[in-house]
Amino acid sequence: QLQLVESGGGLVQPGGSLRLSCAASGATLDVYAIGWFRPAPGKDREGISCISSRDGSTTNYGDFVKGRFTISRDNAKNTVYLQMNDLKPENSGVYYCKADGPHRFFSRCVLSTLGGSWGQGTQVTVSS
Repeated sequence: QLQLVESGGGLVQPGGSLRLSCAASGATLDVYAIGWFRPAPGKDREGISCISSRDGSTTNYGDFVKGRFTISRDNAKNTVYLQMNDLKPENSGVYYCKADGPHRFFSRCVLSTLGGSWGQGTQVTVSS
């Protein structure tokens, strides 16, 4: 059974960077589309970014990311990454990764909180 573990969170000053990791066990991650989410006011969680299954050739980003975040995947390491640059205090929160699948063929990703398998989250705090 697929299990996801997030890591890489921590305390960073405004303008700093963090790289989050979403590591999978129990299944090969390449057949899953992966997304990153965080809690948001008035919502359960909001989508930050997602990456398609297989080669990760397509990605989506939330509007507030504005080119500061980059999602990528390393299937050999069974891991998806979220590189976050120029972090702002409003980016603070618990970041969760979610796997949608498995997909027999290539699957684009959707920034949806429905279904899927979730990790336990990693805390990101942006503060001076």
